[in-house]
This record gives sequence, C-alpha cells and structure tokens, in this order.
Amino acid sequence: MSAIREGVRQVMAWLHGWTGLLLGWVLFVMCLAGTLSVFKSEIGQWMRPENAAKVDPADSVQAAVNWLGKNTKDTNAWYFNVPNGRMNTVEATYDTGGAYLYRALDPVSGAPAARETLGGEFFYRLHFELELPYPWGRLLASIAGMVMLVALITGIIAHRRIFKDYFTFRPAKGQRSWLDGHNALGVLATPFHLMITFTGIVTLASLNMPWGITANYGNDLAAVYHDLSPGVAERAKANAPAPLAPVAPMLREAQRQLGGTLGRVYVINPGDRNAVVTAFRSDADQLGFNPGAMSFGGVTGKPLSKWVENRGAVQTYNVVYGLHMARFAPIATRWLYFLGGAMLTLAIATGLVLWIVKRRERAPLSLGNRILERLNAGVIGGVPLGCAAYLLANRVLALGLAGRAEMEVSVALWTAAAAVLIGAALPPRWSWPLLTGATATACALAALLPFSPSIVSAVLLVTAAALAWLAVQQRRGPKQRPERKRRTA
Repeated sequence: MSAIREGVRQVMAWLHGWTGLLLGWVLFVMCLAGTLSVFKSEIGQWMRPENAAKVDPADSVQAAVNWLGKNTKDTNAWYFNVPNGRMNTVEATYDTGGAYLYRALDPVSGAPAARETLGGEFFYRLHFELELPYPWGRLLASIAGMVMLVALITGIIAHRRIFKDYFTFRPAKGQRSWLDGHNALGVLATPFHLMITFTGIVTLASLNMPWGITANYGNDLAAVYHDLSPGVAERAKANAPAPLAPVAPMLREAQRQLGGTLGRVYVINPGDRNAVVTAFRSDADQLGFNPGAMSFGGVTGKPLSKWVENRGAVQTYNVVYGLHMARFAPIATRWLYFLGGAMLTLAIATGLVLWIVKRRERAPLSLGNRILERLNAGVIGGVPLGCAAYLLANRVLALGLAGRAEMEVSVALWTAAAAVLIGAALPPRWSWPLLTGATATACALAALLPFSPSIVSAVLLVTAAALAWLAVQQRRGPKQRPERKRRTA
C-alpha cells in the first residue's frame, strides 16, 4: 500500500511540475496583475491626484451626463461606475462617432480627468485579458486558470508532510531552501489559492464551456443578458431626439427603493425619445454581484421597472463572482486578499526557479534549461519592472499629452519586453540583480515624485526597500557551503 501511495505522489509531483512550467509565465503575469487589482480603485485615485474633490455620487453622475450630452455624437449608450469611498471619479465607458472610449470623469465638472490614465484598470484588464484581443486573452487566461487548479491539487497530493511545511524553512541550503520557500508560500494560503483559482475559472466559464448557452440561445446574446437581468427595461431607439430629464433624482429614488448604495448606472439611447436610465445596486456592501436594478424613462424620469435577484442558481453564481472580485471586502479583508495573491505570485515564481535549481544540482543544465533559466530572469524580473514603469510614467509624462493613457501602457509593455531581452542576453548572475535593482529604483521614484501619503505610496516604498535588499543579495550570490568530509574507518 505504501508503494502505491509513493507511486501516486511521484505521478502527482511530475504533473505538478509540468503543468506549472507550461503556463508558469502566463500565470505569473495574471497573479501579479490580479494582486495589484485588489487595490484597483486606490491605484486609480493615486494616479489622478488632481481629482481630490468629494461629491455626492448622484450629483457626480449628473455632471458626467451633462458633459457627455454636449461632447458625444452618434452615441448609443453611456456606462458609469459610481464614485464611492475608494474612488472619487466617475469611470465612464461610452461611444462617440463610432468609437468606444474609457475615461475617468471629474465628479464636479464631468469632464475627463486632467491626468489621462487607465489607472488601476490597466492591471485589472491585464489580469484576465493579458493585453490580447478578445476573446484570445480571456480564453488563454481561462485555460491558465484550469492549469493552475490542476497544479494546486497535484501539489497538495504530492506533499508528504503538508502541515510540517507550515513551519519549515532552511535558509542558504540551495535546492532545499527554494523547495521550502515554494512549499511554505503554497501551503500557508492553500484555501485562498483554491478559492481564487476556482472562482476565477467560473467567471470565464462561458468562454471554455459555452455549450449550455449555445444549446438554449444559439447566438442570441441579447436574450442571454435579458434573462440574467430580467427586470432591466429595454427599448428600441425611436430616432426621435429628446432631452434627458435630470438623472440625479432618478438615482436617489433608485437608491431609496433598492437599499444600500448604487454601483453602476447605464444610460441607453441618450438624447432619444426612448432613452432608458438604469441604476444598479452596488455589490460593495454585500457579497453577491448584480443584486438588483431599477429602470426609468430617460425623458420622463418615471420608473419603468424594478428588479431584485432572488433566483437561487443565479445568486450562487453571483456569490462566486463576488468572492473573486472582492468588491465587498473592507480594508482588512482586502489586505488579506493582497497578501494571499502576493504569496501565490511568489509561489509561481519560486516554482519556476526551483525547476532550474533542481536540475543544476543533479547535472549540468541542458541547452533548453539554460534558455529557460535566462527567460525566467527576464519574465520574473521584467514584468514587475514593467508595472513599476507604468506607475512612474504616470508621474513623468506631461499632463496634456495626446494619447497619454496609451503611452503609459506602451511604457509598461516595452519596458517588460526589454527586460525579457536583457534576461535572455545576460547571464543570470547579472540579469537578476540588474532587473531587481531597476524595479526597486522605479518603485521608489514613482512613490516620491511627488510623495503623497497613500496606500499605494506605502506599498511602493516597502517594495522598493525589499527589492533593493534582494538585489544586493543576488549580486553577492549564494553562500558557499563547506564540503562535508567523509569519515574513514
């Protein structure tokens, strides 16, 4: 029986290693971006320091509606995320002249924020779209999530002493140290890792398991969305111009009837006689996503429909989705999410490094593993550098620069690409400290130019200090252990 158990563990260990290796770099990017997305709203506010005014949410949406009404043309819909205690701009997605745009709008004037930037939205989109066109980025992310779940389950089965690894770390022991670090990072937050991976897969399940939707609806996505939110009023465009009624009173009435706070507002067919304004209750004050909505005639301001989600199956999905998004989480819980995400990111990174360390200690590395070793340095060292460069570019680029938000993203992507090339070109003993030190410098500069007390600045400074220490250790190299002398009889 013990031989069977050992055989199973060996198979699980083999599967754990290969599944982690095949999509390890993709998972590293996803987990790092997802960890940063825990503070998506705080990052957005930090990247727009000029927008400090606090305005009543209904009035801020009214200001946004007023500005869009004067500055958009041939528009079909405006979608708003309402300001809250973590974010004081109106996040708007709208179409004008045939192009869809995303902008953070000033809560007072309704105009785009002075510092054009995607803010934390960049990390959020990178997490599940990987800067690839739809649907390829999301499809790759969903496949990587399934691979991650396999790696977690096989890693648990392969452990001989999973509880002992809670308390075991032996520094300066080569492969043993890397294995201890990888095990500890994985074991300490195993419940969180399983939860966040499974819920992430579920949020993208319609991409990799679309058969239920296809069997019931074919290609009619409008019918899918209608059945998911059956109480949201829908009207065809009348092509008869008519001004919108004041939106703020509608939002206050919706908040009174739905309870809680408002999270999203949709204005469909603005400027048309059949315009519809729909207010959704926020999921920031409860676990489930999309709990209810209320629709109004956009021209008359009169209620059209009210809907609260009570279907068990849909509520179950909404809770799973809400667990992954963590919008419900108070500040202490968000820090736990951040810590759990950071541990998962580091577990992936140490696993990729451990693959090389194990093989180097057994025999000289093959050509394939030497290439992998250098790419490890480029990706693991370069992706954080790209993230830090994105934040630094926000502080350095001129405010009125045309296409400023796109330039920030380009700085991030080109910096990460350059780091991968540096990792591929230089020996690891040079590339690791160089890229780690550059990331520490970029984090420190982003926090200090200029310094403003906030969660983001504090995280950047702590990260800069930790990476600076790590760069020094990497430059010194591993400590040489004295060889053990065999006793002679």
